[in-house]
Amino acid sequence: MSVRDAEPDSASDTGSVTVEAALGICSVVAVFLLVLGAITAVFLQLRCTDAAVEAARLRARGDVARAERAVERVAPENARQHTTVANGYVTVTVGVRPLGEVLPIRLRARAHAALEPGVAGAGTPR
Repeated sequence: MSVRDAEPDSASDTGSVTVEAALGICSVVAVFLLVLGAITAVFLQLRCTDAAVEAARLRARGDVARAERAVERVAPENARQHTTVANGYVTVTVGVRPLGEVLPIRLRARAHAALEPGVAGAGTPR
């Protein structure tokens, strides 16, 4: 065996570091985007929850107009609300699709409140 046979063939490794670096950078960017998306989803969920709680509280007091304004102000853009009144309770559901129609992901929050004495139906269900 000669000295030349014992040395690794450096020509076959040409560019391997560049490929490994590119894959590493792509992996880091992908993980960063997933973490950013998860954090965004948590904040959107919290905004939906806050909007549902505020709207349920206001509707239970009979203040339908302020409840709708609260959802518009607190909930994420393009959020939808649904309200039902049954058995002395009002239920408000606020939902949003954070990625529009791109992915079938929907964030939703629901809040319940007992109707205040003297409030009949808390307005029309929406």
